[in-house]
Formats: sequence, structure tokens, C-alpha cells
Amino acid sequence: MKFENLEINQPNSDLNKEDQDYQHLDLSLLKNFKLTIAYDGTDYHGWQRQPGQKTIQGLTEEALRKILGQKINLQAAGRTDAGVHALGQVANFRSDSRLTEEELLRALNTKLPFDIRILSVELASPDFQARKSAWSKVYRYRIKISPIVSPFEYRYVFHYPYSLDLKAMEQAALCFEREDDFSAFSSGNYLKIFQSRLENWGDELIYTVEANGFLRSMVRTITGTLIMVGRGRLKPEEIDHLFRQKKRTLFSPTAPARGLCLVRVNY
Repeated sequence: MKFENLEINQPNSDLNKEDQDYQHLDLSLLKNFKLTIAYDGTDYHGWQRQPGQKTIQGLTEEALRKILGQKINLQAAGRTDAGVHALGQVANFRSDSRLTEEELLRALNTKLPFDIRILSVELASPDFQARKSAWSKVYRYRIKISPIVSPFEYRYVFHYPYSLDLKAMEQAALCFEREDDFSAFSSGNYLKIFQSRLENWGDELIYTVEANGFLRSMVRTITGTLIMVGRGRLKPEEIDHLFRQKKRTLFSPTAPARGLCLVRVNY
């Protein structure tokens, strides 16, 4: 049985502290802008700015610099990895700009490439922070199980046209609805998953997960674990044993980034 394009990654937390660029300023004098952003992450090295790499944050901050004439530091709800997409990423920044929300929206979408779109610009309350104010985030992972994938979908799904025990996978997905230490699926941290569901949409499996926080590659690792269950390499009742082990194993490979999408952030 083939299980191509899955990998084991070393644990690494994505829950870093926000930068403190505005500590020396009177925040009451600055507007707090909230952006809702959609992007195709295929050609990017993730959200977070990196020297010499093309990233969503880097390009958006550069567009803001050109529009506003000042350095901007975007704070995002979550730092998506390279190749991961977003339908509803949220970020905020502070500025004394006199531009209206509508003017800034138009200007940003003029400056940005077509695979990054600003869906909305809003004025938020002074204490709003895209990450710290979030109550939960929702991710979705798409697995295409048909023999052929449309060229209009291949960038957004993991193609796995092999036999899977879908009932066992659905049962295993429910085992992740818990508040626990997720060291077996990424770097160690206690998180609460509110919803973990696998649905069969005919030729596609949709895994949806909502939690109060996510670790680096955590959703992709859970997805890889579900596929191992579908292949018969792991039983749903053995998920609890993985949690107790608190370390990565070969039963939790990391599914490819292209199937993952940040759907929305709840406040």
C-alpha cells in the first residue's frame, strides 16, 4: 500500500509571543486596523516574514509600507506554514493613517498579487489583538480519494486514491475532541479541541477541526494519523495510547501542506 508524500517532522511550536513594537507609543493616538485575508499559499513560504523568502506577511507589510509611508508590523491570528492556504486569516496593525477602511481595502488589493486578497478592512477596538483576542480557529483538510484530481483542485487537496476504512477514520477523528497534551502530534502544549470531524463527501474526505490554539503542523499530523487508521495500521481506540506516550511516532506522519486551509477565526 502506497502512502506517498507523508513525512515525519520534528516538533516545533508555532505559538510564539507577539512582537512589542508599539510599547513606546500611546496606543490611544493610533487606529487599530483589522484585516481579513484570503490567500493561496502554494507559492509562499508561509505567513511569517523570513529574510530572503516570499511570505504572506512580508508582501502585505511591504504593500502597507508603500501605501502608508511607514513601517507596519502585522500581528496575525495564526502563522500558517509554507503551502498552507487561508479563507479567513485575520491580522491587525496600528497606524495614524487618515485613509478610510474602503480606501485602504482598494489600495491593498491593487498592490498585492492576485493570490493574496484582502477581504475586509475594519476599525477594531484599541485592545483588539488578532491572536490574543481569538476564542478559536477553524482549519479544514481536504483529501481527494477519486482516481483523478481536476487540475483546478490539485493545489488544494491531498490526493490519496487508495482503499481506506472511512468508518474507522470517522471514529478516530472524534477521539481528538479533548483538552489534553498534544505532544504526540507536535511540540508539547495543552490545548482544547472543540470539534474534530471527518466527513465523506463522495470522492472527497473533509476533516474539520476547531480549537483554542494550534501547534506547528498539528492539523497535518492529526490528518496523517487518521489516514494511518484508514489504512488499518492503527485502531481508533489506540489514539488514547498515543496521547499517553507524549511523543511523535511513525503512526503520526505529517500530511502535505496543500490540503490544509485556515477557514476562519472566531472572536
